[in-house]
Amino acid sequence: MNLLSIQSLCKSFGGVQAVRDCSFDIREGTITGLIGPNGAGKTTLFNMVAGAFPPTGGRIFYNGEDVTGLSADRLFHKGIVRTFQIPHEFEKMTALENLMMVPPGQDGENLFRSWFMPRAVRRREDAVRRQAEEVLAFLELTHIRDQLAGNLSGGQKKLLELGRTMMTDARLVLLDEPGAGVNRTLLAKLTEMIRNLRDERGYTFCVIEHDMDMISSLCDPVVCMAGGSVLCQGAFTDVRNDPRVLESYLGSAAHDDKVAAPAGGDSR
Repeated sequence: MNLLSIQSLCKSFGGVQAVRDCSFDIREGTITGLIGPNGAGKTTLFNMVAGAFPPTGGRIFYNGEDVTGLSADRLFHKGIVRTFQIPHEFEKMTALENLMMVPPGQDGENLFRSWFMPRAVRRREDAVRRQAEEVLAFLELTHIRDQLAGNLSGGQKKLLELGRTMMTDARLVLLDEPGAGVNRTLLAKLTEMIRNLRDERGYTFCVIEHDMDMISSLCDPVVCMAGGSVLCQGAFTDVRNDPRVLESYLGSAAHDDKVAAPAGGDSR
């Protein structure tokens, strides 16, 4: 079944149309790749799906429900979680504390419970700590448990951000360039963890990425955007060899070439 359905989505900023008549579906249990040249509208699309701002036109359906224009916090509670190209860690807190911050509705956040139900607060905090420890073990990050998140490497921060999605009831995870700034060793580990989360925990992913090696090994299907619209979609090999994709990345002279590994970030 389709977990997410994007139908004729549009977004304008003044006179600039960043996304226009964009439509595609994400099937449950898949890792869908979203590629395209700089300025294609990929991150703008993510922002609308995740509730950062409402679309100008079109509809978004999640698990059969129309969620168009819902706020980010409401979508979070429905199971839509996103990460960012630049990780948003709490740099003065440890890796463990970063994970423990995520679960909503913790008893310690309630003043009444903190004053009059301290045992319940401690029990809940212990449960969250155990969950965070399990996430660190799953991601093989136990060794950086007590390190300040701001001191971690770029790849470790990306893994920690992935771990924060595991502290929620996520069903759909939107990954914005998880491979950006990550060395090849940690990138292979990150790819493995994403695949494991799909296979073992039933997560569905949509991944914006410019590293074509990562897309080819991880994603099926692949959606290519250009000029704010879907250019084509399908298996990676078919998308990579589509003349329209070659032209969108490399210009009209690209018909005799292949897309290797387009670099850079989306301008939106």
